[in-house]
Amino acid sequence: MTAEIISGKDVAQTIRDELGEEVAELKRKHGIVPGLCTVLVGEDPASVSYVTAKGRACEKLGMNSFHHELPAETGEEDLLKLVDELNRNDEVHGILVQLPLPKHIDENKVLYAIDPDKDVDGFHPVNVGRLVIGEELFPPCTPAGIQELIVRSGTPTEGAEVVVVGRSNIVGKPIAIMMLQKKAGANATVTVCHTRTRDMPVHTRRGDILIVAAGKRNAVTAEMVKPGATVIDVGVNRIGFTASGKAKLVGDVDFEAVKEVAGKITPVPGGVGPMTITMLLKNTVRAAKRGL
Repeated sequence: MTAEIISGKDVAQTIRDELGEEVAELKRKHGIVPGLCTVLVGEDPASVSYVTAKGRACEKLGMNSFHHELPAETGEEDLLKLVDELNRNDEVHGILVQLPLPKHIDENKVLYAIDPDKDVDGFHPVNVGRLVIGEELFPPCTPAGIQELIVRSGTPTEGAEVVVVGRSNIVGKPIAIMMLQKKAGANATVTVCHTRTRDMPVHTRRGDILIVAAGKRNAVTAEMVKPGATVIDVGVNRIGFTASGKAKLVGDVDFEAVKEVAGKITPVPGGVGPMTITMLLKNTVRAAKRGL
C-alpha cells in the first residue's frame, strides 16, 4: 500500500493559524507585538529570497518585521555594532543574521554576539546547551519542524526506534537530541548514521521513524526502509529545471520507490521545507512571551 503523504504545507499552515491567535492575544492582553529582525549582508539571491519570505510571513501574522540590508563590504566591527544595538532594542524579540556571510566576517563571532534570549535560530552555544539538557528555549528551526511533522502526523514516538542519517550541527545532531529527551513527542531510542557508518541499511531498516539529512540524492532506497516506517526527508537536491525555468528538486530519499514501502513519508518539495520559517515565527512569539 502506498504511504500516506505528510504535507508540510498543511502542518505549517495549521501552526501559523495557532500563532496568529497567540499574536492577537499578546497584543490584546499585554500590548506586545512580537518582532523579528533579519540582517542581510550582501546580495546573495537565495538569501534575499529567504529573507523576503520571512518578512512576508511575519506581516501575515500581524508581527513586526524589521530588516537591515548591508553592503557586502561591511566590516565585521560594524556588523557586531548593529547586533549589539538590536540586542538592546526592546521591540526586537528575535534576531536572525542570514548566512552565509562574506568571507572577511567571522560567522561564529557574529552568531555568538546575538543575545541567547533573542537567538530564535537556536544556534548560540547557550541555546545548544539548553537543548542538550532538555531545557531548550529556542530549538533549531528545521529539527523543530521535523518533530512537529512526526507528532502531528500521529506517529508514536515513545519507545520508537528513530534512525537519523546525517550528523550536521543544523539538523542531524539536534534532532537526535530532541527525539531522545524525556518528554512528549520524544522518549525514543535514537541511532545516528553518517558517512563512516558500517552496514548502514542494517541500522536504517530498524527505524520506526527514519529521518534523512544526508545531503545526497537517493541516499536511502526502498531496501533500506522498514515496512510501515515514517520517513522524513530533509534533503534538497537540484536536478535540473522545469519547462518554466524553475529549479527541479528532489530529496535524499528515493521517493517513488520508498513510498511503496513506508507507512508515511514527506515529499520534496512541500515536506520539511515549509516548516522551517514557521518554526522561526514560533520561536519569535515564544521570545516575545518571555517574562510575562
